[in-house]
Amino acid sequence: MFGPQVPSVTPNEVAPGAYVLDVREPDEWEAGHAPGAHHLPMMEVPARMAEIPTDQEVVVVCRSGGRSGQVVSYLMGNGWDNVRNLDGGMQVWAAAGREVVSENGKPAQVL
Repeated sequence: MFGPQVPSVTPNEVAPGAYVLDVREPDEWEAGHAPGAHHLPMMEVPARMAEIPTDQEVVVVCRSGGRSGQVVSYLMGNGWDNVRNLDGGMQVWAAAGREVVSENGKPAQVL
């Protein structure tokens, strides 16, 4: 979808403790996200790029992989060479049986 210039990983390729950057909207994040993930909504990325590590692999995730692919492309265009798109996003993460946690006290779900 984004061409070969955007590297991606599958949920099973994401190592425990990896830096997972969730670029979804606050309501999506609160409903369910990967444990230990870092939340930075897509529209805030340009203003908050200094928060994104350059010294370790960063896996960027959204609901289905579209927004996160755009963020990976944007970051690569700004000098990041350590970013990967989570292929299929949180939908595929959850379908692969990876843990999902919520911030709102309700059972975790992917919106």
